[in-house]
Amino acid sequence: MRAFGMYNYLHLDSWYQDNVYYIDQFGRVMNLSVTLDTALQKPREVFRLPTDLTAYDNRLCASVHFSSSTWVTLSDGTGRLYLIKSGKRGNSASEKWEIVFNEELGSPFIISHSVSFVKSDMHSVAVLLLRVDKDELDTKGSGFHITLEWVTVAEISKEGDHRYEIVKRRVLQGKSVPHYAAIEPSGDGLMIVSYKPFKFMQDQDDKLEENDSAKAENEKKDPLYYWQQTEDDVTITVHIPQDITKDDIKVLFSPDNICVILKDQPPLMEGKLYSSVDHESCTWIIKENKSLEVSLIKKNEGPQWPELIVGDTRGEFIMDSSQCSEITESLMHLTSEVMNPNPEKENPPCNAQELEECDAFLEDSASLCRFDGDTMKVTHVINLGSNQYLFSVVVDPREMPCFCLRHDVDALLWQPHSDQPENMWEHIATFNALGYVQASKQDKKFMACAPDYSYAALCECLRRVFIYRQPTPLSTVLYNRKEGRQVGQVAKQLVATLEASDPILGFQATNERLFVLTTKTLFLIKVNSGN
Repeated sequence: MRAFGMYNYLHLDSWYQDNVYYIDQFGRVMNLSVTLDTALQKPREVFRLPTDLTAYDNRLCASVHFSSSTWVTLSDGTGRLYLIKSGKRGNSASEKWEIVFNEELGSPFIISHSVSFVKSDMHSVAVLLLRVDKDELDTKGSGFHITLEWVTVAEISKEGDHRYEIVKRRVLQGKSVPHYAAIEPSGDGLMIVSYKPFKFMQDQDDKLEENDSAKAENEKKDPLYYWQQTEDDVTITVHIPQDITKDDIKVLFSPDNICVILKDQPPLMEGKLYSSVDHESCTWIIKENKSLEVSLIKKNEGPQWPELIVGDTRGEFIMDSSQCSEITESLMHLTSEVMNPNPEKENPPCNAQELEECDAFLEDSASLCRFDGDTMKVTHVINLGSNQYLFSVVVDPREMPCFCLRHDVDALLWQPHSDQPENMWEHIATFNALGYVQASKQDKKFMACAPDYSYAALCECLRRVFIYRQPTPLSTVLYNRKEGRQVGQVAKQLVATLEASDPILGFQATNERLFVLTTKTLFLIKVNSGN
């Protein structure tokens, strides 16, 4: 349902904003561009899929992705991938869509993302294909698994003949549809936000084994430790058994290593730290909730550590230093079997009943993973905890798409920078109260925001579109009646009701306008006036 039922049929060309595309039921790729502010030109056909789509029973929707200003990847929904050289789009004189590669790649898929890049003088296009496959071996779960196939097509020169061929095919498997999946601009790695973990399948034979071990791992393992960091220090929190006292604990610090030993057992955690610490200033204490807290003082202030102990994946990084209480709460489920072991106590731990209805999302927590394309291993994992994924948006088409997460009542926009290990996810914008507001919209279908962050918008399945502008300074004085304080700026919520009762199939935002596609009509909503 999430992969194909909630599919956005309207595609925005981020390289030439104000150009939107959709593929109609006859397999024609139709372009609409805005002229004179709000005038929409007639849809024009830029390309027609060669297959007769009516002949297929079990095909998916056709999908398209703009890999660069002149390259396009296209799927007809039958399992065939097209690589198209489009010429400079948005300019009908130089725009000419021609197929340079097309191949049958197995069962039907939709295109999640694609990038075009040049490496060692070779032009390549990497594409991410999403499939939902029946899983005969899955007796306990949904009976399906999700496949992400990462295909690289490159220009090969053989005896003066230039042609495009597949040079790499890699498959990842998981049990939930990714919220976000994108290839890095250089084609070197992959980032995925998903509720359940993804894993590279080495080859077909070990699929079964991989599935079982991944399943066992997910069921059994809570993180061994949690860690967080500021520019100056790193704090590690480890749950320890009830009967351990201060005398049973040994923590050894050296400039590059740490070792934690409980009683006479083998070390609980041990290894080379990601970067040097001032070992003489490092300390540890036992907290009341039976957890050990270790403080490391960084030798070099500033750079963020992508991992704590080199190669150790048993810990979980907690993103924000203001989340101490979250760590303690995360440890709660390790220290007590029942959610509220002592109901008579004055402040029982938070339980689901106390949350407002709109705050309880279906999924416990998603994680953000970065996979390295060469080693096919995970290099970074961030557990998003209660930071619910909301939507993605392309702010700069040369960078990866941004993703927006709920942080308490607000919504924060994060820009991935694959080439900056010390600042791999940069916070670039905040939408005040959007996290809270969107949670109450039970019928929401799509969310988006303007690439210049001036507004965010969401639409329901039918008719209604909500637009949330960023706060602007007020020209008149306004007082908050409850607290009597002066309000300096105000954010507006606007509601647009479409004059159509057909289902909304597509939704895209640019800096000045919103495009809303229904089965019969494309609506244009002017949000900001252009310069």
